[in-house]
Amino acid sequence: MPTVEKVRHLNAAELLEAVVDEGSFVSWDSPAQEPPLSEEYFRDLARARERSGTDESVITGAGLIRGRRVALIVSEFSFLAGSIGHAAAQRIVAAVERATAEGLPLLAGPASGGTRMQEGTLAFLSMVKITGAVRAHRQAGLPYLVYLRHPTTGGVMASWGSLGHINVAEPGSLLGFLGPRVYEALHGEAFPDKVQVAENLFNKGLIDGVVEPADLADLVGRALDILCARRGTPPEAPATLAVRPAPVDAWTSIGISRRPRRPDLRQLLKYGATDALPLNGTGQGEKDPGLLLALARFGGQSCIVLGHARPLRRDAAGMGPGSLREARRGMKLAEELRLPLLTVIDTAGAALSQEAEEGGLAGEIARSLHELIGLEAPSVSVLLGQGAGGGALALLPADRTIAAQHSWLSPLPPEGASAIVHRTTAHAPAMAQAQGVNVASLYANGLVDHIVDERDDASLEPQQFCRRMALAIEYELGSVAGIAVPELVAARSAKYRSLGAG
Repeated sequence: MPTVEKVRHLNAAELLEAVVDEGSFVSWDSPAQEPPLSEEYFRDLARARERSGTDESVITGAGLIRGRRVALIVSEFSFLAGSIGHAAAQRIVAAVERATAEGLPLLAGPASGGTRMQEGTLAFLSMVKITGAVRAHRQAGLPYLVYLRHPTTGGVMASWGSLGHINVAEPGSLLGFLGPRVYEALHGEAFPDKVQVAENLFNKGLIDGVVEPADLADLVGRALDILCARRGTPPEAPATLAVRPAPVDAWTSIGISRRPRRPDLRQLLKYGATDALPLNGTGQGEKDPGLLLALARFGGQSCIVLGHARPLRRDAAGMGPGSLREARRGMKLAEELRLPLLTVIDTAGAALSQEAEEGGLAGEIARSLHELIGLEAPSVSVLLGQGAGGGALALLPADRTIAAQHSWLSPLPPEGASAIVHRTTAHAPAMAQAQGVNVASLYANGLVDHIVDERDDASLEPQQFCRRMALAIEYELGSVAGIAVPELVAARSAKYRSLGAG
């Protein structure tokens, strides 16, 4: 039989060496303050210190990552399986609170079996105060990034290990609530294979990525360049501000928007964004391919991006309710991190299926509209191509709306509208014109604020089109980023209230 090579995982000191700029780490740790100890526990701690070379199961401090100062909390698994007792919890809380007070982003690298059994329920309860400290850090608008290491289970996975704005994991790491050894002891059988591994959690939309330790510094550096970017001077007004609607009828625009080679959100990020880091899923066990969520920069303007991902296959299902639950994760990130939200609309329609109905699609559209109209962050929406039905409407409300010249927005695909009114799809072109679905009508009615030209079809010049769109996005993000949020929310509500009023 072939031998299975055992993977060696980095200890705390090695991880710090891999991720922190050389010579920049400064410890924040003071001597551990242990609770009253039994003789046996005293001996356990002494052996753990000797074996690990650390005085507790966590190391805290601050250092530079790609030149940016970051607070760090890193577990040492060889110290009593990285378990969290009173002293470790106090150290974690102190580090989180200091990071908050100093306005620092925080990177956590847990590797732990969870609560320290030798200290019982009080150690278990310490997860509450750690969570409280993390919550205060996030509420201060400061990034909290988590790198889950092998293994992370129990109370750590169920508290500070799962609360990152971005959660990524070490390849092959065991991650879960109940450790497999405990499960087997309680149930008399092994836990199902390959469930509690990082790669499976990524596939289920529970974490954002699987990252080698050697690549972590680059990922953190890129993420913080987006999340911590300081607002610069407003971008110059782009030439697209002078663009007006294309002089064609609605049906012509619809035909152009449906061409297979039309640039989509993926290409917009590839050719137009300065940098983009994709996120993955809801973080709650759902991952719908109908939506893309990312951190991005357009020029000097950072934002959270969420938008429709054009299906890569013609027979792919439409956007389902899981997409909108993922979208609401993006909305929450924008509010917490105090970044503008960019939504991109390009959909032939939401999913029509039993699964979508039973998954609550209508309710998710309603909740998305509810969140966006009152979003406590600046927002820009982009009509990039097709805009059919509630799936398009769910991402639309924003402070400013940009439209590609041949994009459109309609209650249903025009063929569906024709079928309802005329019992045949033959009247789709006339229905599209009558319903005012094209950019000319949307601009005249005050929905669209900024139009990006296609010269005459974006599918014939995808890179150039994406760069023009990116300049328009950068400008509009900059135009709303400096306005007080209460003013934005009031003006946003007034804009949609006045549509069609005269």
